[in-house]
Amino acid sequence: MAESYFDTDDVTKEMDINIIRRIFSFLKPYKLLIFIVLLALVVSTLGELFLPILLQRVIDDGILAKDTSFLIRGCVLYLIILVFVFSFTFIQTLTVNLMTQAVMKDMRLGLFKKTLSQSTGYLSRHPVGRIVTRLTSDVQTMDEFFTTVLAAFLKDIAVMAGVLVTMFIISPRLSFVMLAVLPPVFIVTLISRIKARDAFRRQRTASSSVYSYLAERLAGINVVQLFRQEKKSLNEFKKGNNELLNANLGEMYVFATFRPIVEWFATLTMAAVIVVGSSMALSYTEGSPSISLGALIAFINLVQMFFNPVTDIAEKYTLLQSAMAGGEKVFKLMDTDEHVPDTGNDDIDLIKGKIEFDNVYFAYKKNEDVLKGLNFSVNPGEMAAIVGYTGAGKTTIFNILTRLWDIDSGDIRLDGVPVKNIPLNKLRTIIMPVNQDVTLFSGTIEENISLGLDISSEKIIEVAKTVYADEFISCLPDGYKTMLSERASNISAGQRQLISFARVIAHNPQVVILDEATSSIDTETERLIQLGIKKVLAGRTSFVIAHRLSTIKDADRIFVISGGRLAEEGNHEELIALNGLYSGLYRLQYED
Repeated sequence: MAESYFDTDDVTKEMDINIIRRIFSFLKPYKLLIFIVLLALVVSTLGELFLPILLQRVIDDGILAKDTSFLIRGCVLYLIILVFVFSFTFIQTLTVNLMTQAVMKDMRLGLFKKTLSQSTGYLSRHPVGRIVTRLTSDVQTMDEFFTTVLAAFLKDIAVMAGVLVTMFIISPRLSFVMLAVLPPVFIVTLISRIKARDAFRRQRTASSSVYSYLAERLAGINVVQLFRQEKKSLNEFKKGNNELLNANLGEMYVFATFRPIVEWFATLTMAAVIVVGSSMALSYTEGSPSISLGALIAFINLVQMFFNPVTDIAEKYTLLQSAMAGGEKVFKLMDTDEHVPDTGNDDIDLIKGKIEFDNVYFAYKKNEDVLKGLNFSVNPGEMAAIVGYTGAGKTTIFNILTRLWDIDSGDIRLDGVPVKNIPLNKLRTIIMPVNQDVTLFSGTIEENISLGLDISSEKIIEVAKTVYADEFISCLPDGYKTMLSERASNISAGQRQLISFARVIAHNPQVVILDEATSSIDTETERLIQLGIKKVLAGRTSFVIAHRLSTIKDADRIFVISGGRLAEEGNHEELIALNGLYSGLYRLQYED
């Protein structure tokens, strides 16, 4: 099986107090809801505990005493209490769910805000699917924690404690009979908890592996089919699926064994209470230490009320483990702080667009320099091209220019001001890229061009016409209101590129970066784009990365990068005459 797409490391503790404390910290804004939940819990629990006592009075003072009026009043009161218990249980359940949804909303918002501020380095090390899992399924475990685990634990513990107190009030002697059975029940519960924990962890690891394998193979189904890997993939999936089956069965066996054992102890306790209680009831006289028939029936009901929470608590333990696992992952992401520091305080008003790289060193990984003392400068309004073999560091130049990554040493200056001294929002308003892999979002074409910018529809049409995107947009059924599907798969690659050009032009930056921006466009579309670019880049500094050297022949200056250093510099004719790296690249592309 392939390595899991998600984290499969086990939770370090069965019940981490720090995680629980941090989960509870999200409840601070909802103190009123907490008060309502606790009040409803107390009231409903007291009501449930009062029912057996009322039942005792109805039997002893109503049925056995043949007091019809008392019997009727008792039955009516019993029904009223039932409605009362139901009403407060409903209030408790509703309030817990409202509170839980609010907490999950806050968690998702906090996690998304944290993710947005993380550095590109952090995001590149963590698969998108893992981060999405943190914001969705791991946060969802909080729903189970509050609505199923915590609410049930509070209710069950309150009921168990209340039952024991009520038992001693009714009959201390029978209560000791009950207590005699509790030690083995607690031992069985402890063993079951350990077994359930191990079974849950095996199930979690196996399910993650299966989900990972499915995601990988389904994403690459064409490769599986073209290379005739169907049989091999099926066998691998069968193996993983069997492991998941065995893990699920292991978890099922734990609970299939535990519940009958607890029920056996409950039945044994019930039998002991009935035997001892019956002998006490037969010798019952007013004022004697024996027990009445009504009290015996009430006590039997209390025994049943006690064992239901025992089973429930043990079965909720797996959900508690799941919440611990989810909480651990959520807070691990929340505690991660790998953002690019926004230390800028220089407010540049008049931007000319001069870019300088001064002895710049940079490495994605320590001791593996990509740029090694890079030096060059671009004057305002110039079109500069960056060329070089794959891996030379071309795209890296623009990653550090916009501070998606921070350099290790040296200096990058914009109009003489180090970019690290310019606020990030300001810097990324001045410098904007058109990437090789165009990212468009679900929404209208108009929304993707403006991308949050407050501009009129007329302005959007104007910039679209500038890059010749208006022609195809106007032919769409809904024009600029056309909804783009996920990853804009309902338009062509060339059309996506045109929209991305229009987006940058609409935001009107002083420095534009074209990173392989025409690599996915046919020749005719590329020609139209080049015409549009010449109109909008006049007076602006621009950088172009292109493997197709025909697109940069008209650049004012061309920088040839090799091994992270500047190898050659000049215009097209000068570099061809130099007969160096650029000339070699050009011959490789266009030599007949």
